[in-house]
Amino acid sequence: MTLPRPSALPSAPPCSPGLVPAEPGSPELFSPEPFSSQVRDHFSRRAASYDHQARLQQGVAWRLGRLCRDLPLPPGPSADLGAGSGLLSRALLAHRPDLQVEPPRQLDLCPELLARNPLAASARPWDLNGGLPPELDGAALLGSSFALHWLDDPAAQLRHWVGRLAPGGWLVLVVPLAGSFASWQAAAAAAAVPCTALPLPAGPTLVNAACSAGLEPHHCRQLRFSQAPCDGLASLRWLRQLGASASRQPPLGGGQLRRLLAHWPASPLQWQLLLLIGQKQRQARGS
Repeated sequence: MTLPRPSALPSAPPCSPGLVPAEPGSPELFSPEPFSSQVRDHFSRRAASYDHQARLQQGVAWRLGRLCRDLPLPPGPSADLGAGSGLLSRALLAHRPDLQVEPPRQLDLCPELLARNPLAASARPWDLNGGLPPELDGAALLGSSFALHWLDDPAAQLRHWVGRLAPGGWLVLVVPLAGSFASWQAAAAAAAVPCTALPLPAGPTLVNAACSAGLEPHHCRQLRFSQAPCDGLASLRWLRQLGASASRQPPLGGGQLRRLLAHWPASPLQWQLLLLIGQKQRQARGS
């Protein structure tokens, strides 16, 4: 499997790192419950169709797996954080047969997605907002794809992840960044309505957080992917089908949604992604 060219993504939108305003009458409405509960509930409703729709995630996971094939792993456990249906772990195993002896543990908030994970034997429902489980102390490899941005404090959790690596252990990460979905943000500004997309972390903030915890980046790139222009309502509906509809804000009302769509520009949807592969320092700097 190869990653689609940035200018040649599928015509139907893949999974979005943003959030979708609910239409009037939609059951997926804003709730005062903890945000992590909303994320779990919305992804659980769409678990059956996730793999079929998440083509960007599949391609990026395959690229990440290929980049990891020659990493010198120290002894220790490994895990896929926010594993969902296991796209990243499947890519890692395809390029790293040595990991098949003890496949990465699959941690995810959504049991319905984990139930569709081929590595379900190593799956565990887990809210990453609470940190990592004790058995991942001294991890050799921690991977995460399209999950970190859903957490309450991505930079703090990233520092925690690096801190749980063994000396010489590796972090492999893909996460959507601020700057994604410029067309959505432009439409909201022009329509004078709130942009209900999830605020995404800035790339330098995440890289600095990882480095401050002792990670030495070996591969660090910001990638941009575009999709051909399409109808705004169709795009938002498609994104909701993937479960990316939990929001920290109330949904737009019917009039607001109509204004948003009327101002939606005929320009490609864009994703800004951070791809980071780094190794935990074997000793503190200056020692």
